[in-house]
Amino acid sequence: MATQRLSPASLVAIVVLAGLAAGTYWLVQRTLPSDADRAPYVKQHIPDYFADDMVISTLSATGLTQYRVNAVHMTHYEDDQTTAMTMPAVRAFTPNQPEVTATSKRGTLNADMSVVDLYDDAVVVRQAGPRDPQMRALSQHFQVLVNDDIVRTELPVQLFRGASVMYGDGMIFNNISRAVQLLGNVHGTIQPAELGGNRPAPAAAPSAPLQTKPGPKTP
Repeated sequence: MATQRLSPASLVAIVVLAGLAAGTYWLVQRTLPSDADRAPYVKQHIPDYFADDMVISTLSATGLTQYRVNAVHMTHYEDDQTTAMTMPAVRAFTPNQPEVTATSKRGTLNADMSVVDLYDDAVVVRQAGPRDPQMRALSQHFQVLVNDDIVRTELPVQLFRGASVMYGDGMIFNNISRAVQLLGNVHGTIQPAELGGNRPAPAAAPSAPLQTKPGPKTP
């Protein structure tokens, strides 16, 4: 049986083809994603978008504006979907009730827009009503619970209601009942008119009494 010999040209061709195959395999391996590249992306607490002159409104079940949040500047974060705000203002609109406005130098809004935290020189103002004088509360932190219509603070608060001035270690304001509850070490001056002795009592919205209650601070 005759033995077939490979010519030098054939050997060169085989070597060249083998080199091309090896080079192609190397290139494919280089272009495949590494294990680190294939790992799922982990969101970080970094901004993913910004906005100026932000306006966000939440509607009631009847389609009316319940709360409106304004801010000079906002920064949204990708990991927890929270929003940091500069010079925020929160306004509560309740039918047949005085408007309530809360402002501060900075604030945060949670992912589902149900909680607004206001920090640094925070002020809550409830306009005067048929039976209630204007109320103004000052603190370094107020938390607005949008779904519950409650404004609260766990920090010292100064409360002005008409001519009365009160101080407390915390406060809970119910925007539905219009009641204000001061917590902790409560002291101050309540004018006689604020106790109901000298004010007329028209048959309008129910009065919003000023309540004081020593006890634990709000969470």
